Parts: sequence; structure tokens; C-alpha cells
Amino acid sequence: MSDETTEPGGQRKQAEDERSRRLAEELRANLKRRKAQARSRRAGAAISERQDSEVGDDE
Repeated sequence: MSDETTEPGGQRKQAEDERSRRLAEELRANLKRRKAQARSRRAGAAISERQDSEVGDDE
């Protein structure tokens, strides 16, 4: 049987694959957080604009 871990450099390849997988997961998580942050900022800005316009109508 030929296994990557028994071949010369197989462990290095396996470590590189693991690192790539981990970095990809972190990148996706970061993108998800940034999108959620942008959505909350847009929602907050919309609420703020509505409140400003309601205050302006009372004056």
C-alpha cells in the first residue's frame, strides 16, 4: 500500500494540505463576520435615518 505519510515528503504534503484547509476555514469565517457586520451597520444606519426624519417632522 502506498500512503502519503510513508513516502518521502508525504508528511510535509499532508501538513501543507491541513494548513490550507485550516486557512480556508478561517477565511470563510472572517468573511461571514464581515458580512454580518456590514449588514448590521446598514440596518443601524437605516434606523438612524428614520429616527432623524421623524424628529425633523416634529419641528
